Amino acid sequence: MTYDVIVLGSGPGGYSAAVRAGQYGLKTALIEKDARLGGCCLLVGCIPTKAFLHTADVWHHFQHSVEEGIHCENPRLDFPLVGDRKNKIVSKHAKGVEFLMRKNKVDVIKGYGRLAGAGKIEVTAEGGKQIVEAKNIVLATGSEARMLPGLQPDAKRILTNIEILDLREVPKSLAILGAGAVGVEFASCFHRFGSKVSIFEMLPRIVPVEDEEVSKELERVFKKSGIRVETGAKVGNVQKTDCGVRFTAALANGKEETVEAEALLVAIGRKPNTENIGLEGTRVQLDREFIQVNPFQQTGEPGVYAIGDIVAGTPQLAHVATAQGMVAIAHIAGKPVTPVNQGRIPGATYTDPGIGSVGLTEAQARAAGHAVKIGKFPFGANSKASILGKHDGFVKIVADQKHGEILGVHIIGPEAFELISEGVLAMEAEATVDTLIHTIHAHPTLYEAMGEAFNAVYGQAINA
Repeated sequence: MTYDVIVLGSGPGGYSAAVRAGQYGLKTALIEKDARLGGCCLLVGCIPTKAFLHTADVWHHFQHSVEEGIHCENPRLDFPLVGDRKNKIVSKHAKGVEFLMRKNKVDVIKGYGRLAGAGKIEVTAEGGKQIVEAKNIVLATGSEARMLPGLQPDAKRILTNIEILDLREVPKSLAILGAGAVGVEFASCFHRFGSKVSIFEMLPRIVPVEDEEVSKELERVFKKSGIRVETGAKVGNVQKTDCGVRFTAALANGKEETVEAEALLVAIGRKPNTENIGLEGTRVQLDREFIQVNPFQQTGEPGVYAIGDIVAGTPQLAHVATAQGMVAIAHIAGKPVTPVNQGRIPGATYTDPGIGSVGLTEAQARAAGHAVKIGKFPFGANSKASILGKHDGFVKIVADQKHGEILGVHIIGPEAFELISEGVLAMEAEATVDTLIHTIHAHPTLYEAMGEAFNAVYGQAINA
């Protein structure tokens, strides 16, 4: 059988692409090496991590409930049940992906797939090997955690995003290497679960892709809450001990320190899964392990597309993979196509306080030559934030001074990862600061802070 489309990988980008291909009436197959569909995001990434973070938030409320007039005597965190709940959520949605494949008449082929010549994929499974053919192939093989040279993850001491989600007890102390989204999310989570958390980041600031003021605010809040944060720190000589791990840290102040912890989370980035998928002998071009594509997600090999974490020059985010999958399938089907706009991709980091961002940071906007105006509004002046007891953070608008164009929106505070949607929509619709100033925001809400921040661009915020 020759398919119209074969998708290699069932993460959010892959399964969404397969669904869309089925909706367009294309004969479609999805190849997946794991027992369950959903990829890293669903099985060991976005979804289980956010389940942990939600529980950490609820647990924090129980520990501080007296501030709201609620007395909880001797609350207890049953961490194995936390893990069980996370697993139930993952299983539910993995079955949901299977249902979507049946609903959209997508054939699911279990096994390890690799390119095997023009329009062909070799699939290796327990029952042997087979060749499947397609007019078009979409590579959606995702990524995996990078590991320090010489280290191997295990079940208790040297952890990646996979192993930490399977812990059955909270480590008394947790050292984290890397302060990108993965590192700071697990720091926020396990600190509230009761771990003594230390973060070591080689770059000068945490969450380095965010606006500098956002990085500064998250570091301030983390330190205030008791999380140790060391930026400009180089870690080496990692060793397992009888009771955990030990490593040396060269700190920004010039001192060298020996650090010990019960567990070490390595969160130093993600490696694209482009090895051993048959790219040798093709015209697919790589850029430091990542696949180069054109605006329609086409690689240099005719009929081969690539989406998601393996694509060069795009953020490794599930929603980016999905958007790229929609572009690839529309192009294959001959439908109208709007390529992904790099400047309209939202970032969401589920710490406490949360982070949401889109567009240029202030520094990027100035470097690009814009005459910039900034509007900021603190959540400390927002009534709904006070009701929630979430006073840290702010909304920051980066705007063009001459035309009022919205260049970037940066939020740190309660539900920032939800609030950023207004900024994304405004920029996608090419709305100006004036449009948002005249947009009525319901009261009392967190998203009132958005309206206030847009007003603040012209120095006209009411409540601050």
